[in-house]
Amino acid sequence: MKKLALLATTLALVSGSAMAADLPLKAVKAPPPAAFDPWDIAFGSALMNDYIFRGVTQSNHKPSVAAYFEPRYNVTKDLQLYIGTSGESISFANRAAAEIDIYGGIRPTFGAFAFDFGVWGYLYPGGTCYYGAAFDTAGKPLSPECAANVLPNGNVMKKDVSFMEVYGKVNYAVNDSWQFGANEFYSPNFLNSGAWGDYASITGRYSAPSTMFGTSGVGMYISGEFGRQWLGTSDSFYGVVSPGFASYTQGIPYASYDTWNIGIGFTYKVFTLDVRYSDSDLSKGNCSAFTSAFNASGTTNVTSINPGGAGSNWCGAAGIVKLSADLTAMTNLK
Repeated sequence: MKKLALLATTLALVSGSAMAADLPLKAVKAPPPAAFDPWDIAFGSALMNDYIFRGVTQSNHKPSVAAYFEPRYNVTKDLQLYIGTSGESISFANRAAAEIDIYGGIRPTFGAFAFDFGVWGYLYPGGTCYYGAAFDTAGKPLSPECAANVLPNGNVMKKDVSFMEVYGKVNYAVNDSWQFGANEFYSPNFLNSGAWGDYASITGRYSAPSTMFGTSGVGMYISGEFGRQWLGTSDSFYGVVSPGFASYTQGIPYASYDTWNIGIGFTYKVFTLDVRYSDSDLSKGNCSAFTSAFNASGTTNVTSINPGGAGSNWCGAAGIVKLSADLTAMTNLK
């Protein structure tokens, strides 16, 4: 009897298994896909001992603060639209209150290549005209404000030096450690001087392995850039007339120059500490003519566009220490 019972049980199990195999499988409902929110916002701030822009200090080699706010719309995971605004404290010869930037563009990605195309506007509100004469070098009448204000070193600067650039960037990620890039910026009226400007540069960055500092969460990178700023001829406001030198009554041909920087950075969560060396090959005399530095001095830095010889260190070697915090709403504020 025990054998018959065991046999019956075994047949029932085999039969049940076979029947189950013949039955259609019950549909299993897949979990709903994660909601895709295309909107994001990036924002941050920075404190630095010197605000350097393409090899030239914008803060008279003094500390500067900066902040930015950038809404983003991700059309797909490989295509982003963005607009933004940022602000930096500066120290210009025209005593502008600050630099306010407004920009926007598109960032497409193709595999390891990340592109960025857009328009950038640089606004410098609150400036004052400094000229010290009623007419410019071409005989054009200037405002009473321009005539009344003069810089002791003879440099001149317009009240409004706002301008815009169009730009294109590309970055290629070789792997998790190495990246290389190229940038191009063009302005038809650089610093509202009447001169066109074109800036091109190449960049490189090495990011250390995330395990370099163990589980501390600290990251490290080394990066550098080499660029060239080409400049055209200014309008007559910045013209030069001097006995014994070439007279540029219709404007001065600014000197183009090379600039470079290299530095090391450390990251922790949303914070970055960047220590960098920056320099350019622009002479002190041509730097004075280009920047209109209010503290340019001396008489020995004579060039064809600066016959007075005042020299400025605004375009020379500088060390920059910058502490910044960068966040995105979708990543850091969830």
